Amino acid sequence: MLNMMVIFIMYMVGNMIFVSKHKHLLIMLLSLEFIVLSIFLLLMLYLQFIEFNMYLLMVFLVFSVCEGALGISILVSMIRSYGNDYFQSFNLL
Repeated sequence: MLNMMVIFIMYMVGNMIFVSKHKHLLIMLLSLEFIVLSIFLLLMLYLQFIEFNMYLLMVFLVFSVCEGALGISILVSMIRSYGNDYFQSFNLL
């Protein structure tokens, strides 16, 4: 029960950091990875509780690594083109 509470607090802290307005893209990527870590821990506890295979965790980790690599590549391309990782200098239109 305590593990579930800690994982829920981790998830909420990660969401609060992601939703709040930060200037840097790196902080946003770190908060996304923190959310992924909390979901991974929740999945691990749940799959151990129902005594299920852990193959789903391997697939989840593959997708989370791909998400992290994509975020880092966007960060690197943004720094190379704009010179910083501020959201104010990154125009979507």
